[in-house]
Amino acid sequence: MSYVDGFLLPVPKKNMAAYRKMAAKAGKIWREHGALEYRECTGDDLDTKYGLPFPKAMKLKPGEVPVFSWIVFKSKAHRDRVNAKVMKDPRLQGSMDPKAMPFDIKRMQYGGFKVLVDA
Repeated sequence: MSYVDGFLLPVPKKNMAAYRKMAAKAGKIWREHGALEYRECTGDDLDTKYGLPFPKAMKLKPGEVPVFSWIVFKSKAHRDRVNAKVMKDPRLQGSMDPKAMPFDIKRMQYGGFKVLVDA
């Protein structure tokens, strides 16, 4: 079964163009280093009747939108190898400064996930 890194982060609407540019660049680099899939999604239909809506769970501030992202790998070991290469890639070095991010990195939620069902 594959392995997935998942991300959930608040992005100010005013920074969405900068975030999209950064994400497109990062996605290309992750794929070049072996990631099987790279997705970045922005919140759209968030006024749900069931469960806890993302905006409330994330404690979004006015003017922020949730971004839900994931990267798919062959395995956890494959993820570790790919991420090690990505973190050393010189094309990302300038954009790794938390102060330069188009979102509050302290509020980013991240984790690695074993795939439970692959239908």
